[in-house]
Amino acid sequence: MIHRIFPSSADNHYYGHKIADLFFTFIAIVSLGRSLIHVFLPDGGAGVIAGLDLSLSQENIVFAFGLWGVSQVIYALIQLLVAFRYKSLIPLMYILLIVETLGRMMIGVIKPPILFHTPPGGIGNWLLLPIAMIMLYLSLKEKT
Repeated sequence: MIHRIFPSSADNHYYGHKIADLFFTFIAIVSLGRSLIHVFLPDGGAGVIAGLDLSLSQENIVFAFGLWGVSQVIYALIQLLVAFRYKSLIPLMYILLIVETLGRMMIGVIKPPILFHTPPGGIGNWLLLPIAMIMLYLSLKEKT
């Protein structure tokens, strides 16, 4: 199984379940979309999407969301590269997705923000995490 997560060469051969492949491509496209929202919305999505109170240090919060958007664009482009060119890395990318999602959820617990409303990720993470775990399993499972 370790060679499926860290293949000796990255290529476009994928041996896992087709649904895990298709869902990974979907996640990559959604990731790119949300990244671009953080980059291009005037408030970086901090207020209109995440529901943060921007009345104090608004410029700094918007700047931070812009930076977050750039990192999300980079991550999404890597996901798309894997989805369309290096499918052998899909299991590894699911592990990274799980770790990243858990990390964001933990930050919300450790450093709870003051929000006007629950942001989409506040609900989406609870849906994405178990689905990503199932997709990781399916991506590691040999096709019969």
